[in-house]
Amino acid sequence: MVKRSIVLPIIIFMLFLLGGCSSQPTEIEKKAENGHLDLTQYNLKNEIIPLAGDWDFYWNQLLEPAEVGQGTLSGYVSFPSSWNKYQINGETVPGSGYATYRLTFAAAENQILALKIPKVRTAYKLWVNGELIATAGTVATTKQAMVPQYKPQIVSFNARTGENEIVLQLSNFYMSSGGLLNPILLGGENQLLALRYNGLAYEVFLCGALMMMGIYHLALFFFRKKDRAPLYFGLFCLLVAVRTLLIGESFLYFALPDLNFVIARKIQTLTYYLGVPLILLFFRAILPNYFHIRIIKTVMIISIAYTTMVIFAPTNIYNAINPLYQIWTIILIIYLFAMLIKIAHHREKNSGLIILGGLALIATSLIDIVTLSPWINDSWPPLLLIIFQGDANSSTGQLIFAGLYSLLLAKTFSESLEYRTVMNEKLATMNDNLDELVAQRTRELTVSNEKVAQQNFELEQINHELQRLSLRDPLTELWNRRKYDETIGLEWNRCLRQQRPVSLLFIDVDYFKNYNDLYGHVAGDATLIKIGNTLRTALSRPTDMVVRYGGEEFIVLLSETGKEEAIQNANRLREKVEALAIPHAESVVKDCITVSIGVATLLPDTHSNHEDLVKIADKALYQAKSQGRNQVVFRDG
Repeated sequence: MVKRSIVLPIIIFMLFLLGGCSSQPTEIEKKAENGHLDLTQYNLKNEIIPLAGDWDFYWNQLLEPAEVGQGTLSGYVSFPSSWNKYQINGETVPGSGYATYRLTFAAAENQILALKIPKVRTAYKLWVNGELIATAGTVATTKQAMVPQYKPQIVSFNARTGENEIVLQLSNFYMSSGGLLNPILLGGENQLLALRYNGLAYEVFLCGALMMMGIYHLALFFFRKKDRAPLYFGLFCLLVAVRTLLIGESFLYFALPDLNFVIARKIQTLTYYLGVPLILLFFRAILPNYFHIRIIKTVMIISIAYTTMVIFAPTNIYNAINPLYQIWTIILIIYLFAMLIKIAHHREKNSGLIILGGLALIATSLIDIVTLSPWINDSWPPLLLIIFQGDANSSTGQLIFAGLYSLLLAKTFSESLEYRTVMNEKLATMNDNLDELVAQRTRELTVSNEKVAQQNFELEQINHELQRLSLRDPLTELWNRRKYDETIGLEWNRCLRQQRPVSLLFIDVDYFKNYNDLYGHVAGDATLIKIGNTLRTALSRPTDMVVRYGGEEFIVLLSETGKEEAIQNANRLREKVEALAIPHAESVVKDCITVSIGVATLLPDTHSNHEDLVKIADKALYQAKSQGRNQVVFRDG
């Protein structure tokens, strides 16, 4: 968990950045009533006043100032708000359409003032006192004639003493809801310009910081591809950085006034739809035990489906289903929050910073979802309106999260560096001791080279003995099965090249009960030792090989030996064992230990292998035992 000493600075840093989420300074809370706002008691040039409250509303009417008196008033509506919330004659206003808003305000004196106009959905014209002072896109009554454009701007006008009139035409055929989500601000030009440029500067700062974070983490992934967390996190940072330029004060629209609205809107939406699975993939990469892979796959499938729709469908189509994805996102936020609680409960190592950053991301993402939805309106309490006025909150939350994750990365790197330093110190100490030992040993070697040579010789002997023991049966001193496996393949291939036969004797001691149970372990071992020595000494050629194959079974490998010679050797070995006269009272064949032998002979070819030889000999042995034991049986392949 995070140490208490760093928690307070982190919280202060988060609050500082969150303060930048809302670019609004202190504003006068004065609302219009019945389309009129009395501002005579304020020094408007030094104030910032949201033009909120009840505005005149003319639905499906595009009226210029001279025509307003001839229009049909649809009612007084809450402004700013999505017009989807309005009802006219008991019917809810649809998202697509066009309308005219009108507001009058009273000023105490003639002066130059300004209006700060936010993003309007999705084209507008604005007159003050009959003079057209601001436009964005092309206002029209049909989608074919309308040209959408986002163009936050500040415009100046001459305010006169007494009544002043603002007329605003809007048309929307590209978004699921029309109107304004943020208020038009009235005040002095310098104050509003400062507000605008501060907002732009903050969003450029967010974009630059997130872009650097993204590139940095992608570079980390490039140099260490095994860890995918930096990949997902870096891509997520880049997506949020791009999105930051399209929301809030919309720096990209400011820098590129002719930017295509549809393309920009698709890019903004894609950054949202792709960002959700990326952040969950990131959390799974760093904490895999808490995030189920099936949930991650489901999120990715839904994201791909929505992404495909954004790419190929018109804006009004995917904007209409966007609330469903927002609800899905809220469900995932709840899931993420539950996992963070679980992680905190389990006190995972170094998880505190991730939890704090995750909480900041969750809070600001929820704020953005509400801000961009049609739910918010001026009937909300002032504190909530301040919180939900900006739509760049998730960018701030992401920057906090990126900063905390980078702090965790730095902490991990510091711990790794500290561990490396400690290990280097230990290694240096060991090296010092090693140098001293080497020097002492060198002196000893100088004094007695002969002793070293003798030691080396003894070491070679020991190694040789160890090698020999690894291939010998420890009881009988015969070759073991490992040695047999190494030899049989070589002999088989040699005889294959020379077209010489290979014979194999499979020998089994004829115990009728467990010999160890009858005579004790020592007597049983002694019996096997005697039999093994007898088999070894009875063979004359150096190429003949006697192997203790396992338990009471022996194998004799006879290279370049035909059938008749193999059978003769087998009978000779059987007689040698019988001649030992080792007592065995339980035998029904003889009153001493005997052996049964299966014999097999093959001429190696490309269609056979040495394993066939063992199988044939084993079958012959089985036949010898079933026919009464103490005999030799030969089987053909």
